[in-house]
Amino acid sequence: MSALCSLRISFSVGLKGVRSYAPASVRARGLATIANEGQAFSIPVINFSKFRNAATPTEKRRTADEIVTAFKRSGFIYLDGHGIDSETIKGAFAKSAEFFEMPTEVKSTLAWEDPRSNRGYVAVGRERVTQSADAEEIAQLRAKAPDFKESMEIGRDWDSTWKNQWPQERDAPGFKRTMLDFYQSCHELHVLVMRSIAIGFDLEENFFDQKIDEQCHNLRLLNYPPVKRAQLQKDGQARAGAHSDYGSLTLLFQDSVGGLEVQNPHTQVFHPATPIPGTIVVNVGDLLARWSNDILRSTLHRVVAPPLKKISETESITPGRQSIAFFCNPNFSAEIACLPNCHGADRAVKYPPVNTGEYIVGRLAVTYN
Repeated sequence: MSALCSLRISFSVGLKGVRSYAPASVRARGLATIANEGQAFSIPVINFSKFRNAATPTEKRRTADEIVTAFKRSGFIYLDGHGIDSETIKGAFAKSAEFFEMPTEVKSTLAWEDPRSNRGYVAVGRERVTQSADAEEIAQLRAKAPDFKESMEIGRDWDSTWKNQWPQERDAPGFKRTMLDFYQSCHELHVLVMRSIAIGFDLEENFFDQKIDEQCHNLRLLNYPPVKRAQLQKDGQARAGAHSDYGSLTLLFQDSVGGLEVQNPHTQVFHPATPIPGTIVVNVGDLLARWSNDILRSTLHRVVAPPLKKISETESITPGRQSIAFFCNPNFSAEIACLPNCHGADRAVKYPPVNTGEYIVGRLAVTYN
């Protein structure tokens, strides 16, 4: 039995229609909690509508403190009341599924080519996410056990240097318009969450606005095909290997299949981030961790296969999975240096200033073959 199977899992999400597995004392706190040998690792469910609809600074501050506290402890939250309409999310998932159903030869004409662009189609096996920065080591990992997923990468559409790789309208009707609208909705949510973080750090609410307004983000559509048992038995094989994200925040939209696991930074044990209907999983990226001098955690996470289903006497297979990740980035021209109130006599600055674009492009360059 795996270590995960021995954990006591208790959920409390405070959402209509979602079953609760926690005692009343835990449910009252609105947490999705996984307890491990007396040490609890929690991904809180935060009702962001209280921030969006706040009538006073005090009301905003209350939610901001909840978010910052969670990001300090685990680096992850479930965001409820986020303001992105459910039909908008369903539409994005539907168009994403239609895209991946296109013939491989059509998708391949849109192939990802350059880390400076980070746009286009990425076939199964081309990417290997990892914490390593060594190109040779990553190449060996990719050859041994590549990430079993395919993706479509979309950036801001008005960029004069790097162009999105859009399929022909006849091949994917409505795809471009749907994704452009979804991209904008995600950016607007990113701005609001960054404002909450600014408030939680006793900065001006609009502190980050001009550092993220160029929308240098990455919308990643993800398709995890069904995987047979033999494929999963490869040493190190995963749907997406353990890694942290590169930018400021990630907004993750999951389907019901699941597979995302988050590492407890204290015990190094991975725990499931079970999909909760109506919520978005939001986590801290490396650049926001650097901005905060590691006060906010950029936590390792991975995607593993869900339980196998038997298809013959000798073979089993996992179900397919869809997700959409919106990787929020600071402006590529922005310098990321320790925030003024995140260092002092008892907390030295841990990182030198870094340029956003150089950092992200450097990480991407060694991730793909």
